[in-house]
Amino acid sequence: MRLYLTALNPTDAVTHGLLPAAARLGLQPVLLTDQPDAHRAVYVDHPHPPLAVGPADVRDAGEVAARVLTLAERYGPPEVLLSNSDHLQTATAQAAELLGLPGKNWRAALRCKNKFLTRRALAAAGLDTVASVEIGASDEVRDVATELPFPAVVKPREGVASEDALLVDDLDQLAAEVARIRDRRGAVALVAEEYLAGELHTYDTLGDGDRLHHFGSWRTTLGEPPFFIEARRDWHPRLPEPVEQHLRAQLAALGVGFGACHTEFVIENDQARIIEVNYRLIGDTMDLICAELLGVDLFAELIRLHCGQPLSGDLPDPSTVERHARIEYVTARNAGTLTEAPPPVSTTLPGGIRLGHRRLREVGVAAPVHGTNRDYLSVIHAIGPSAAHVDAAVEDFLGAHRWLVTA
Repeated sequence: MRLYLTALNPTDAVTHGLLPAAARLGLQPVLLTDQPDAHRAVYVDHPHPPLAVGPADVRDAGEVAARVLTLAERYGPPEVLLSNSDHLQTATAQAAELLGLPGKNWRAALRCKNKFLTRRALAAAGLDTVASVEIGASDEVRDVATELPFPAVVKPREGVASEDALLVDDLDQLAAEVARIRDRRGAVALVAEEYLAGELHTYDTLGDGDRLHHFGSWRTTLGEPPFFIEARRDWHPRLPEPVEQHLRAQLAALGVGFGACHTEFVIENDQARIIEVNYRLIGDTMDLICAELLGVDLFAELIRLHCGQPLSGDLPDPSTVERHARIEYVTARNAGTLTEAPPPVSTTLPGGIRLGHRRLREVGVAAPVHGTNRDYLSVIHAIGPSAAHVDAAVEDFLGAHRWLVTA
């Protein structure tokens, strides 16, 4: 049985999640990517490498479908085609439809990816209206954003990982930031929208097209503005019922219902005000931590859904999980070379606390400061019976080690 995966750069979700899960399910993966050399290098010593890594323009649905059919003659016909890349959901869904395989509705995938379409769909459904304008590649900011309330947020229309997402205080600052983004990215469509204040939460789901299962939520702490770097997450599985009902109604209006979905939102009164919908698993190693916290094979569940199987009855109600978790990201505050960092850790502490530390940048690697999640140096997580014990474990680890970036 063959699992065909599409990917851009190598990620933990594929390397440590989907490839081992495919092996547990008896599926042999074939990976399509526009960066084949980078993937082959990562899988040299991998215990479950893909059967093949094939070059392809994975943003093009027609090419993906054609490459799958071509490779199927050598490696076997596809049982599954999926991607966990935020950028590839629409093209992969279209390719799956072309091949007659289970997959997401590509219109829903596009509606979620395009942040302007997300806003318009929710407003048209009468579920939430956020002041938002699209700033096209050649638009004059002052022509399209004169009625926008401030403070506001500007970001790429199809952006991810908080890249080029910034808080701006007025029209002059918005125009300046748009010019800076265009200098760096070239002709790119942006959105600017009113700033939604409040405590930031996630809502993470798996669905089979008929049922949508909420498998977890996190409360997110952000770093200092004007950036939106996620600094910390705390397990927070219980949401007020009216908020959850409003959230699920919005996801239904967008067409979300198949596979994995990660939604970020703030709570205002009894409403969930969506920041963005990422129609894939939660990222930045959170998917791996969720699987550990819940005690479920999350990546295998995702693959099974794309095999056309119904939702498993083994998925727990997250509010009944008698464990707490905290994730802390160590972030570079200045550009330079990482010259000191603790080694990876995976251990069990007294009291049943599971502590993990993973490097997200290796010692000796130099990088600028981006103001995004690309500035992460490490992620530390702890899982245990209470918030107090988990917090103590994370704080003790942070206090006992240091990360040094030398300019």
